[in-house]
Amino acid sequence: MNINHSKVTFYLNLFMMGVVLLLISSFILEYGFYLSNETRILLHQLDLLIVGVFIGEFLLKLLLSQEKKIYLKENRIAFFLIIFFLFFIFLLKNPTSPSGFIYSLDRIGILAWPGNSIIIFEIYVLTCLLLRIPQLNKAITVLKIKPPWIVILTFVSIIAVGTLLLLLPRATAPGKETMFIDALFTATSATCVTGLVVLDTGSHFSLLGQLIILSLVQVGGLGLMTFTSFFVLTLGKEFGIKDRTLLRDILNYRSIGRIGSLVVSILIITFTIEIVGAIFLYIQFLPYNGGGLSSAYSAIFHSISAFCNAGFSLYSDSFIKYRNDLGINLTMSSLIILGGLGFIVIVNLLRWAYGYFRHKKEPLSLQSKLVLVVSSLLIIGGTALIFLAEKNGVLSGFSWKEKLLTAYFQSVTARTAGFNTLNIGSVGIFTAFLLIIFMFIGASPGSTGGGIKTSTFATLFLTIRSMTQGKNRVEVFHRTIPPLVVYQALCVAILALGWIAFSTLVLSLTESAPFIDIFFEELSAFGTVGLSRGLTSQLTTAGRVVIMLSVLVGRIGPLTLALAMGRGKMKELYQYPEERIMVG
Repeated sequence: MNINHSKVTFYLNLFMMGVVLLLISSFILEYGFYLSNETRILLHQLDLLIVGVFIGEFLLKLLLSQEKKIYLKENRIAFFLIIFFLFFIFLLKNPTSPSGFIYSLDRIGILAWPGNSIIIFEIYVLTCLLLRIPQLNKAITVLKIKPPWIVILTFVSIIAVGTLLLLLPRATAPGKETMFIDALFTATSATCVTGLVVLDTGSHFSLLGQLIILSLVQVGGLGLMTFTSFFVLTLGKEFGIKDRTLLRDILNYRSIGRIGSLVVSILIITFTIEIVGAIFLYIQFLPYNGGGLSSAYSAIFHSISAFCNAGFSLYSDSFIKYRNDLGINLTMSSLIILGGLGFIVIVNLLRWAYGYFRHKKEPLSLQSKLVLVVSSLLIIGGTALIFLAEKNGVLSGFSWKEKLLTAYFQSVTARTAGFNTLNIGSVGIFTAFLLIIFMFIGASPGSTGGGIKTSTFATLFLTIRSMTQGKNRVEVFHRTIPPLVVYQALCVAILALGWIAFSTLVLSLTESAPFIDIFFEELSAFGTVGLSRGLTSQLTTAGRVVIMLSVLVGRIGPLTLALAMGRGKMKELYQYPEERIMVG
């Protein structure tokens, strides 16, 4: 009897998709809803059945495989997991019992789950889910749509999933209720690492809800494709030319050959910085909160939120109570700055530093130089201007140390992060407009921040300088910026200004607040910053929709949105004659 292996595999994969959805539904029901013990036992028995299905799938695919050694090598992690799991069951089983496997499980209490044995089963099935992430990556890469659309669709998908998860009863603190529009707003803000909130993160959401928000921040900050590609590489799966090309376009990276190492570097750098930041914050939180899990959780939450430039805080007043603490301010600002530099710049800096100490030259790229110079000038200039503008204003009652520290922290956080150590609604008009300019400029390309980006701002400034000097080329650091990059910078700035103008006009119709507050809110949303003059919680439903759209546009970038809407590249077989027009 001839067996069509490919057909069997196809139907098996289709069946397993249903099993995976069933497993996810089981987890959501168990951890997202308040259930009776009887229902929990049924769900645990379902989990047991799914464990058996996963093991059966592996064995069936092994049986169908013509190259069994290669199959085992490619799926060695799944194989060792099964061995470990079966060994665990063997240890639990009473070998003298004649009544079989299920009776043995019942005798040791697994079916009723009074003990901790359930953890082993749940860890196993969760690991099985993680091992299927490469299939998600493969499904995305085979989609015949443009990379800009993939970026948009992944963000929209994460927001949709996050919204549904935040609506779960157990995601909200007891006695509180989350409306759909509030869950959607929070999920959008978290996924797009913005930090604008209509509900207090620390008091309204339960631990589950806060962890959902933190997960959205982490995935949204790095990008879904970065995560899935990392799993593909670490699990030793095939990372083909389609995967590399798509990821190169999404990350805007030139070398297709080094894209795999870049992805691994991004994840390793991210987790390393976040862990180190959490350790420093934990030590500095000790005098305020004491030790224990609560302080550790707070340190981890704020370290991830700061590095991803999200601005979400467990404290209702953000970091106002820590404005006099040098250690906390420097740790948070360092995390924000590193997250705002961009991963490509950080990797370039690390390679440059490694080469410097090894006496092997690894030059800094032009982008790295521009990002470092512009970021430094904005931080130093912003600190000085905020200090001078507010020393007799909102900072008048502070000590000199507090004034300088607060001015510095707000200069750092205003461009992208959204944490604050003073009441933003109390600052003067000059400072408010200065913060608006900073929010418009934003972070750097390839980072977790928004805005038009520091390199775009630098390119525009250098273009103006070249024009005033009578040059027809844009030059800096003994390099010439290509005309196409100059066009892109102009497009980004014009599209951004157009969107901001349109959104501000709409908000001025839907909201009855002072114009400066409306304009500030819109720039904070577009720059994915998260600072507010107190308008966010008072927004109408229409206003919240406008802000959510601005947050999404600011995160994916106006140029990416325009490219998604466009017709793509068209080969020009002709060129019209030039003719000058008057400008200015």
